[in-house]
Amino acid sequence: MADADIHPSPVLPYDKQIRENRRYEDEVLTDERMSAGKYAATRLTTLKPPMDRVQNPLKLLMMLNTQQWLFFLVAFFAWSWDAFDFFTVSLTVSDLAETFDKSNTDITWGITLVLMFRSVGSTIFGIAADRYGRKWPFIINNILFIVLELGTGFTQTYSQFLAVRALFGIAMGGLYGNAAATALEDCPEAARGLISGMLQQGYAFGYLLATAFARGLVNTTSHGWRPLFWFGAGPPVLIILFRLCLPETNTFRARQAIRKQQGSVAGTFISEGRVALKRHWLLLIYMVLLMAGHDTNVPNGFNFMSHGSQDLYPTMLTNQFKKSANAVTVTQVVANLGAMTGGTVVGYCSQIFGRRFSIIFICVIGGALLYPYTFTSSTAVIAAAFFEQFCVQGAWGVIPIHLMELSPGSLRTFVVGTSYQLGNLASSASSTIESTIGEQYPLPSLTNKEGKTVKRYNYGLVICIFMGCVYAYTILLTFVGPEKKGRNLSVEYDADMAEVTHRDLRHQADSDIAHGDTSENDEKVVKQQEVA
Repeated sequence: MADADIHPSPVLPYDKQIRENRRYEDEVLTDERMSAGKYAATRLTTLKPPMDRVQNPLKLLMMLNTQQWLFFLVAFFAWSWDAFDFFTVSLTVSDLAETFDKSNTDITWGITLVLMFRSVGSTIFGIAADRYGRKWPFIINNILFIVLELGTGFTQTYSQFLAVRALFGIAMGGLYGNAAATALEDCPEAARGLISGMLQQGYAFGYLLATAFARGLVNTTSHGWRPLFWFGAGPPVLIILFRLCLPETNTFRARQAIRKQQGSVAGTFISEGRVALKRHWLLLIYMVLLMAGHDTNVPNGFNFMSHGSQDLYPTMLTNQFKKSANAVTVTQVVANLGAMTGGTVVGYCSQIFGRRFSIIFICVIGGALLYPYTFTSSTAVIAAAFFEQFCVQGAWGVIPIHLMELSPGSLRTFVVGTSYQLGNLASSASSTIESTIGEQYPLPSLTNKEGKTVKRYNYGLVICIFMGCVYAYTILLTFVGPEKKGRNLSVEYDADMAEVTHRDLRHQADSDIAHGDTSENDEKVVKQQEVA
């Protein structure tokens, strides 16, 4: 049976849901014991779209209750501002280079350091979120955003700039896995694909906001680029207040109740981690490779797809195609509207056609659009940017729920966040690589209004070749990988937890989950689960 064919419905009666999930668990065990040859032989057959019937998007959105919507919104806003803070550097590369008397390539090391240190943050905050809950690690993340964005705006030397951005990378790395878990682990199964696509587009929305505010705040005062970073420190205050008003997710609280029932929360958590690593180590390696596997000569993976197509693109428009600041802003805004549309549409479609098929299909289309995206110098580049980012973020729209469904439940935040951020580590030099290679293809220099000579490079050629390699690698890795579409994310269906507790949790009624702790909070969890 194909991986993508296993998708227990949330509307089934409880006893039938049990049988459906047992069938799913049996299939997972079969996959784990399958020989490499037999597994390889199933990759093409399991790629066949299941063509599941899905309700229209409005009905899917109506399936979420108030708490689930609030969890989604706080995660979306936080992820959006995460992207805003990241792209503040990408959008001010030339201004930063002038302030610190460095080349554009030197400044891109500020981007590289953020990406490199994000894996440190995802490890620290991911383990904290899986052990202590989603709420407080999330809040601490946002406090650090405030401090370090302000710090970037006050840096006076290149060394200070690099140091602050490295620390910012640690804070930034902890958010993605937490946001994905907060938004998706309580989400109704039928709506997961759509909500996943919408959540991921917080990244494009943040980029859109950064582009707009950069136009309004950069070089419009005597402080140059600094007001953009100072402004970036403000909204996280509101996000912190929003999160303080919300509880932990029901899924985490139910898992924590079982840990208490075992007598030692910390001991049970450690045991869960050991079982998860023992059973799923190969899958975890695959997830990191999917997110950005890296060869020293060839760029690969999802994070390369994102950063390779975006980080140096504004520089290409201004330096190579001599676009004005207004033209760059319009192009970037349209591109991000395409990204937001693509992520939502393809995320929704993945619920019909499967996760792997959706990713591969949209990557093929994206590859076909690379030439107009990087070689069009007229205003038509706006349309090319829209559709290219539709494809890039369309593939990305499937990723949050795809990673959630692949990840072991006990380490969900850690695994989702760390696979994503280790992918960022592998792709951390993407902008620096593109900038460095681009300088090997010089174009005729220009003289600016101040009489300075501006060197120009063929960045479009480099981005096109770079992204072609990225798409090919992503298609290959997605093709050979597994899929667990429709997996039940609740603790009562977690085989790892069943092994730790030496019992089959799938045969317990929902009301039994919290019996290890008869506190009022755990009773509320049960009632909320029954309502959902």
